[in-house]
Amino acid sequence: MKPGYGAGMPTEDAHWFVVDGRRWRRTDPALPEDVAAALRSHLGSARATVGAASRRGDDDAVAAARRRVGIAKHGLGERGPKWWEEPVEARVQRAREALTELED
Repeated sequence: MKPGYGAGMPTEDAHWFVVDGRRWRRTDPALPEDVAAALRSHLGSARATVGAASRRGDDDAVAAARRRVGIAKHGLGERGPKWWEEPVEARVQRAREALTELED
């Protein structure tokens, strides 16, 4: 299971998971479940595309898929600004914008 999806032990502040001694930022718990689920779906698809493109040796496809991984992770709050330091409205808006970008 990937970090942020229930794997590992949460830290005391609940902002991170620790898996095998490595700290991973958790998905923003304030995101609407439908938005978070859609972003996780895009994230999984993009990660699979990274692997397939890498096996084919298609560097352009790997770069494009990694960009999509980054967009999804930013939308989920797992990268970029620390979600716990921002207003909920801004976090939800960023997630919705990431989802819109991934669906285009």
